[in-house]
Amino acid sequence: MSNDATGMRVGILGLGLIGGSFARAYRATGADVVAYDPDRDTMGAARIETISGELDDTTIPTCDLIVLAAYPKACTDWLHAHAETLGEASDVTAGTGPVVIDTAGVKAAVCRDAFPLAAQHGFAFVGAHPMAGTEHSGFAYARADLFRGAPMVLTPPPVDDMTRLSLLDRTHMLLAPVGFGRFSVTTPDVHDSVIAYTSQLAHVVSNAYVKSPTAQMHHGFSAGSYRDLTRVAHLNPSMWAELMCDDADHLGQEITWLIEALSAYRDALEQRDQDRLRMLLAEGDRIKRALDDEGRE
Repeated sequence: MSNDATGMRVGILGLGLIGGSFARAYRATGADVVAYDPDRDTMGAARIETISGELDDTTIPTCDLIVLAAYPKACTDWLHAHAETLGEASDVTAGTGPVVIDTAGVKAAVCRDAFPLAAQHGFAFVGAHPMAGTEHSGFAYARADLFRGAPMVLTPPPVDDMTRLSLLDRTHMLLAPVGFGRFSVTTPDVHDSVIAYTSQLAHVVSNAYVKSPTAQMHHGFSAGSYRDLTRVAHLNPSMWAELMCDDADHLGQEITWLIEALSAYRDALEQRDQDRLRMLLAEGDRIKRALDDEGRE
């Protein structure tokens, strides 16, 4: 697949870190990019060297790909508002019209609305989650290479096999210029159950960890372990609260399992049971090594 996006037009909703990085990546590979962000200062900054115009009912039909890089509810609100325009511009059977993806960190909350809406109006929609980011947010931190080599998870709609394969093929080709390293395909619910562990729980643990009173005295006593564990304590509270509430059942279960595991360590410490503590630590070390070995296969 070519990394040259010359001749493509990409529409983007939201010019934060993720949307801005998509915009810069496509612009750097030759695509024409139109976008919409409610912050006019952000739009002004993007117009200088990244976008050529605004994503609206006039430009929507001219897009090959539309990336909804906003909070889950904002994505579905936009789809409801523009579903007729998307449908009028599309012929899913012929493979024409914009392919719409979202980049929200949860998939069930978006796909629950998006799949039937796309089927009703006849446009192409695929749930998507680029597995890349930083602790910073906003267009100022967007990078053209943010997604290069990163995994991308896709959640296609529940259609027949031939239609799904055709839609995934179109999506892969449209995303090729961005440079993702690998693609995974799954269902929205499986995505959300796994992401509750790999992403949301990590943010909860990091955010809770810095609430220890001892955190105020860490300067001069901390190195790599502290930096690694606290990196994602710095976050966007509004965005993460929405994502976590949309995935509350899965994340709640992960927190329950973590509390159970931590309780075992605390009990061993209270009992000064060094053998039990050693066994718990060895168990965690063994699991981590096995996971690392599996990842290298």
